[in-house]
Amino acid sequence: QVQLVESGGGLVQAGGSLRLSCAASGRTFYAMGWFRQAPGKEREFVAAITWSGGATNYADSVKGRFTISRDNAKNTVFLQMNSLKLEDTAVYFCAASSLTFGRNPSSYNYWGQGTQVTVSS
Repeated sequence: QVQLVESGGGLVQAGGSLRLSCAASGRTFYAMGWFRQAPGKEREFVAAITWSGGATNYADSVKGRFTISRDNAKNTVFLQMNSLKLEDTAVYFCAASSLTFGRNPSSYNYWGQGTQVTVSS
């Protein structure tokens, strides 16, 4: 069975940092991505990375502040979030793709349950 488990969310003040982790089990994938969803909004692409080559893709809203990385040996992907803003508040989901690491959520086959990130002033 495939499982993606996110961790590392929490409450942080604006300007602060958090690091999210996503542990994948059950199989390997072409790429992993991070998405987020705030109440009443659609799921939004954040960042993605390929397992083999480490190519990365970032949303404009987080580029320069967030960094995605992975530990292939541990099948774990990370999202380092710096200079957090109020608008970063959302549930963050990790996702796995068999073929691509695009920005479209439909490109991803498996999803974790999410971890809450709340940025306060």
